[in-house]
Amino acid sequence: MIFYRHADQRFPFLWESTDQPPARWHGPGEGPVQYLADTPDGAWAEFLRHEDITDESELVNVRRALWAVEVPDGLIAEEPRLAQTVMTGGIETYEECRTEARRLRNNAVRALRAPSAALLPGGAGGWKVDGGLQLAAERDGTVLVVFAARSDFVGWTAAFAARPRSDLLVRIRYHSSARRR
Repeated sequence: MIFYRHADQRFPFLWESTDQPPARWHGPGEGPVQYLADTPDGAWAEFLRHEDITDESELVNVRRALWAVEVPDGLIAEEPRLAQTVMTGGIETYEECRTEARRLRNNAVRALRAPSAALLPGGAGGWKVDGGLQLAAERDGTVLVVFAARSDFVGWTAAFAARPRSDLLVRIRYHSSARRR
C-alpha cells in the first residue's frame, strides 16, 4: 500500500523518537506516531490546516518534501470508535481522539485508519485524462496512523522543495470556522 506524507526537507519522513510534538492521535511523550494520508492532497491538506494557510499568496513560501511511503500489506488498522464529528473536529476534540488511541494501543492495536480531518468530504478526488485534464470523481480522504517507529516502511521522495496546488485551499476543513479568503 502506498501512502503520502509531507515533511520538512531537512528531516526524514518518519518520526523515530518520543520528542514528536503531540497531535490528534497522540499526546506528549506518546510517540513516535506516523501520520500518513491516502492521497498527496490529503498529506498537503494536513500541513495547510496545521499551519492555517488559507490564502494563495501564502503558498509562495511553502517548500516541503512530499514522500510516497510503502506500507506493508499485512498491517492491520482498526477504526476508532468515535463519531465522525470528533475524528474530524478541531483542536477541542484532540483529547477524545488521544483517549481512543490509548485504548487501541493498550489492546495491542498497531495502527488505526480514520477519516481525514483536514479534507472536506469529497476533497480527496484526483485527476484523470479524458479529452484533457479533468477532475476525477470525488472521494473522501483517510489517514493511517501507525504507533511506533517503522524501519520497514520504504519512502520515495515524490517532490523535494514543493508546494501544493492553490485549488486545494477550498477543500480543507480548517481549525477555525472563520476562514480567511
